[in-house]
Amino acid sequence: MDNIFEGIIKNNIEYTKHGNVATYIPELAKADPGDLGVYVVTLEGQEYFAGDYYKKFTMQSISKVLALMLSLMDNGESKVFEKVGMEPTGDSFNSIVDLELKNIHKPFNPMINAGAIATTSLLAGNSVDEKTERILALARKLADNPNIKINENVYLSEKLTGDRNRSLAYFMKSFNVIEGSVEDILTVYFRQCSIEVDCRDIANIGCVLANDGISIKTGERIVPKRICRITKTIMSTCGLYDASGEFAVHIGIPAKSGVGGGIMASVPKKMGIGVYGPALDEKGNSIAGIQILKELSEKLDLDIY
Repeated sequence: MDNIFEGIIKNNIEYTKHGNVATYIPELAKADPGDLGVYVVTLEGQEYFAGDYYKKFTMQSISKVLALMLSLMDNGESKVFEKVGMEPTGDSFNSIVDLELKNIHKPFNPMINAGAIATTSLLAGNSVDEKTERILALARKLADNPNIKINENVYLSEKLTGDRNRSLAYFMKSFNVIEGSVEDILTVYFRQCSIEVDCRDIANIGCVLANDGISIKTGERIVPKRICRITKTIMSTCGLYDASGEFAVHIGIPAKSGVGGGIMASVPKKMGIGVYGPALDEKGNSIAGIQILKELSEKLDLDIY
């Protein structure tokens, strides 16, 4: 099995030459576009890995999965989906167009920036620090890694260049979609995006989701089954930005990407997969990472549809 993964890296490394690292957040521009890694954790506890699986990167939009699960645990379905929808969008992840054109003015889904800002605004906690620590605690438990922390340089870089997200947030506040201090909400949002992980960490998170919220390491239920099902469904329909439909057709695995180059995938009842390749396509997804998941899906028959 290990040879399969080494072969998959070799087969797809060429794709890294056809993408570009994210530059709109200056710290992300420092990534090596040639990096490519994969890590798989099965529900039986087997682990397989290859390439640059040990390289650190920030979660970016993968953290939207954490914010969604935690906000659902804090508030319940009705309150969360009163503030954010669950429908795919054909627009980019940081678009303001849908918010302006729709009468309700709530974000289409929790996997785009506006939607994640809305779910983050619902997190329980008396301060920015408390809310940040609760997201970090969930990430550490799901990833089975107590050493996960925030990359402060990326956080500051995001904060300095986050005016599009401020626009989204203030627009939503003007229609009472979000409540409270916009700057406080965005501080939590920028911090959660800056959580630093590696392929094993996000594979472990995907594995817990695949196991309906139960850790394969401890047997502890971390997330309610219903919330895992909602999360995986929204990952399937909205997890790859405006390439989600194509990804579902050709690969067929619930997944969430981030502009840091990571993709977290969760194959129900089978495994969690973590992929890292910071060279992105025009939609903001890891260009070689998608090809790795396509080959894995075909070779291991992982398509859930």
